[in-house]
Amino acid sequence: MTTSVSAVGPASRAALDALKLDRLRGLVREILPHNEFYAAKLHRLDDPTALVSLDDLADWPFTYKEELVAAGHPGRPANQTWPADRYVRFHQTSGTHGRPLAVLDTAADWRWWMDCWRVILDRGGVGPGDRVLVASSFGPYAGFWSAFEAVLDRGALAMPTGGMTSLARLEAARTLAATVIVATPSYALHLAEVAAEAKIDTVALPVRLVIVAGEPGGSVPATRARLAAAWGADVLDHAGATEVGPWGVGDVRGPGLDVIEPWFHPEFLALDSGRPARPGELAELVLTTLGRSGCPVIRYRTGDVVRPTWATAADVAAGACPWVRLDGGILGRTDDMLVVRGVNIFPGAIDDIVRSFPEIVEYRLTVTTRQSLDVLTLAIEDRLDAPGRVADELKLRLGLRVDVTTVPIGSLPRHEGKARRFVDDREHPRREVDA
Repeated sequence: MTTSVSAVGPASRAALDALKLDRLRGLVREILPHNEFYAAKLHRLDDPTALVSLDDLADWPFTYKEELVAAGHPGRPANQTWPADRYVRFHQTSGTHGRPLAVLDTAADWRWWMDCWRVILDRGGVGPGDRVLVASSFGPYAGFWSAFEAVLDRGALAMPTGGMTSLARLEAARTLAATVIVATPSYALHLAEVAAEAKIDTVALPVRLVIVAGEPGGSVPATRARLAAAWGADVLDHAGATEVGPWGVGDVRGPGLDVIEPWFHPEFLALDSGRPARPGELAELVLTTLGRSGCPVIRYRTGDVVRPTWATAADVAAGACPWVRLDGGILGRTDDMLVVRGVNIFPGAIDDIVRSFPEIVEYRLTVTTRQSLDVLTLAIEDRLDAPGRVADELKLRLGLRVDVTTVPIGSLPRHEGKARRFVDDREHPRREVDA
């Protein structure tokens, strides 16, 4: 089910931009001068509340995660607007790309999270009568907490599984007849792998929808196809970040993400020049939150690499969603892009190739330096024990020679959260990259 545009926001680009401009002005009026971080960043502007158009944001400074981390303190975010007693939620980022960042939300902020999640659940047709198993140990990260509480808010049955083993989660899914699974793509595939070992037929379960987030896999065609086949279900991609919010939603009909523009204003910086990106051009995603005043982010450099496209006026008039579309979803990260012998490689490209081989259970890619040359080594758990066919496909599609080796099935690490399958060991400290 895909919700009509009218149910989630304005049905034209002009009306959408007017709504966003109004919400941005309201946000700035609300947080200044209380938010010391943004009061300092915006002090050179004549009147930040007097935005004439969204284009005026181009003159505003960017916000970087590094500066939020550096200026913040444990339990007190740098961009905190209100006194501590107004906050009801504490979360923090995973720390995958540096020191964890603390984030606080007020009750009103959390309601905003639910408003964003309402769009995601609408896209999946999730409602009363559904039984939603959230396959996560939760922890301090906002993503799965917000998903769980959005399910409660929707009136569906929410099933927490923190602390459970994978087999116990599968038994819960079978016993309670789960209709929806929420997980990272890697963990959803791992659950299917555990189910096969335990002779549990996941396709026979009543699961009709798998909502995935945390990794690019939900919009990687081969990974998406494997998820759909493993569960006999539709796949819905979603993207968000603890410090930003649940900003992206996919479609059960195919890969890709829409930015939830009524609540987020996106900008796109071309990777090669930093100028505003053209349609279809590789770009870094920059986001401004439009409904979260407790710890807002304005022109936040997400580091996510995307390829934006916009519907034409004719398409929108015919009923297409006016929100910007990210073809292929999140393609990678600016700090995770591997440049190997002059070729730019994103984790999603490797994932799409490897996942196209159904006999491969898990994999890990390592980049090292040998006699001053970059060397790619791919370790695969392969039921056919035939690495040559994978090496040939990588050579064909990437134009690079990759040393492919097989390892025993079950020997590579599994991850409940963000998978780390890419290791850069080239003459500098070891770095692991999210898949």
